[in-house]
Amino acid sequence: MNRTARSRSRKIAPAVAVAAAATLILAGCSSSSGGKKAEEEAGDISAGKADTPRMTVAMITHAPSGDTFWDTIRKGAEAAAAKDNLKLIYSNDESAADQAALVQNAIDQKVDGIAVTLAKPDAMKEVVAKAVKAGIPVVGLNAGMSDWKEQGLLSFFGQDEAVSGQALGTKLNSTGAQHALCVVQVQGAVNLEQRCAGVEKNFKGKTTKLYVNGADMPSVKSTITAKLKQDSSIDEVVTLAAPIALTAAQSVDETGSKAKIATFDLNKELISAIKGGSIEFAVDQQPYLQGYLSVDSLWLYKNNGNYSGGGEAPILTGPAFVDKANVDTVAAFAAKGTR
Repeated sequence: MNRTARSRSRKIAPAVAVAAAATLILAGCSSSSGGKKAEEEAGDISAGKADTPRMTVAMITHAPSGDTFWDTIRKGAEAAAAKDNLKLIYSNDESAADQAALVQNAIDQKVDGIAVTLAKPDAMKEVVAKAVKAGIPVVGLNAGMSDWKEQGLLSFFGQDEAVSGQALGTKLNSTGAQHALCVVQVQGAVNLEQRCAGVEKNFKGKTTKLYVNGADMPSVKSTITAKLKQDSSIDEVVTLAAPIALTAAQSVDETGSKAKIATFDLNKELISAIKGGSIEFAVDQQPYLQGYLSVDSLWLYKNNGNYSGGGEAPILTGPAFVDKANVDTVAAFAAKGTR
């Protein structure tokens, strides 16, 4: 697609993107992946397979080791790779510098496309520019909504973190909470900071921010426990990831605090905790969609010249709330690893 055609397509992008986003919302360590195994794991979603020439796509995330949220993103990516006849190279590193090195490795391998997260966009800017200069199409997912266009990415798939934080803050107003503790597990991660800022903006009560080391769960527990002992006025703990929420629940039990827990993101254990009542509710950004759509968009661009969102607007996959009213429905999908 030439520059003129791309410019023309972008003029109609906002309406297309809004419609796509509405549809998505209503719908609800390194390795290589793809092929029969991923197709079988994804179930009926991967029915049929493209007969287009084999492509290689790299997905490079800032996922910490052991965080099951990212397993769902990866599973969506693997399902798309199986459907589209792609070789998927998945890698991750929580360190921004090391994540940038993984992108450079993908460039050196001359992959056909890159899907990347921009949790620390400044650290990724230079290497993303190298990929774009090399003619490799790059799309963003999960983190980086404020920076993807500036860095020359084709599309972005995720939730607006500020908007999702505001939505959670508004929901807290209906629960009677007065003092929320917002727990940030990675200092300097733009998407996490945006979530807390959104909560504080819309929540009518007091919001206090607490930084913890998300790579060290015993430390997370002791830090939250100490804060709850120090300040008995905290009646809501807001966490930004499912494992942190589950650890916060232990702190609440240990201190005898009456604080409730709300969180961003899901995993199977958290869904069980919502059903059991130890977690009040969660904001679901539908990570399976993020993985699936970002990989599928690179196939569509390569084979059909398509720009998801017209190259102008992000494709929104959230926010959607999961609480006791709908958790049983979500649990059925989570059992398959797609929520």
